[in-house]
Amino acid sequence: MDDIAKRLGISSTALYRHFPNKYALFREELLRLSGLIAGTTALAEADGSPRERIDQLLDAVIAMTIANRATVRLTRWERRYLEPDDYHQLIEELTGPIRLMRALVAQVRPELSGHDRAVRAVAIFALTSSIGDHHVKVSSEVLAPLLHSASWAIIDADLTTPESATPEISETSSDAPLFRQEQLLRAAVTLFHERGYPNVSMEDIAGAANLVAASAVYRYYRGKSDLLATAFRRAAERASAAITAATSTERPPEAALAELIDGYVRDCFAERALTFVYYTEFGNVDAADQVTLRQMQQAVVTEWAALVVKARPELTMSEARVLVHACFSLVVDLGWIFRDTGICKRGKVIRILEAVAYRP
Repeated sequence: MDDIAKRLGISSTALYRHFPNKYALFREELLRLSGLIAGTTALAEADGSPRERIDQLLDAVIAMTIANRATVRLTRWERRYLEPDDYHQLIEELTGPIRLMRALVAQVRPELSGHDRAVRAVAIFALTSSIGDHHVKVSSEVLAPLLHSASWAIIDADLTTPESATPEISETSSDAPLFRQEQLLRAAVTLFHERGYPNVSMEDIAGAANLVAASAVYRYYRGKSDLLATAFRRAAERASAAITAATSTERPPEAALAELIDGYVRDCFAERALTFVYYTEFGNVDAADQVTLRQMQQAVVTEWAALVVKARPELTMSEARVLVHACFSLVVDLGWIFRDTGICKRGKVIRILEAVAYRP
């Protein structure tokens, strides 16, 4: 609370007059945003055409999201720390506009199934909220229509795909023996995903990897943060290698993007826990490792964005970066929300990313 008070330029005593503790402040801010988002449904006037109402809803949600970018990130990745009643209220308020979008999509695309409409509605809100995950500098005047246009691309896209083209895969698992370092990495990532980084001890990781004591973990890793950084570094290296493979031959940028998207979605579906943990726990990596990892991520985003600009020369690099970050966030959100229900399989996620990135 002292740190927050200093940032606000007031005393901690003054802050405590308004909020009894950090949780109360955290709760107030998240529910403030969810209330604003819930209120956007009233702006989609009932007497307009379905397309006009979608435009109105998109404009309202996008404007609200841009104006509250920092809180959007907090809501996306830290809402799991809300108490049950507060969490339920937040989810109810956030899902109201999604339900309305699903109903409106049904009116403009009546041939779609209920599940397909739900996937598109969720994807639109995931796309919009993805701006909380990065700091790409784009003016509101440019960002708003970019997100609006990408949302319509999701609504209008053909998401069908031959089932044989993208066979489903489960999360990485193998009966083959693993080196101890790999056992520890997998155990740590799984626990971080299930419990949250602060709630996992080295003893927990040792036990999950069938080690008798936490001291055994330190033979391989300096601590929890080192485990986290190692897992993230490997994922970044894999993404970099994929770019090299996709761009090693002369071919249209759309073909290279298609290969990158297919590989990225495949890897994320195979390691959903790691993908989720990257977004939720990145701040727990040591500062020096954060710098290295951010540089690696920025290099990957830049390479993807360059291909997007080649495929869509009307875009600037900054606009393309926004869309690339949106693609990455979409994989996480769709995988987390629909999980293994079969509603949003890998092929459908791939089609959504293609629609956002280069609209085949």
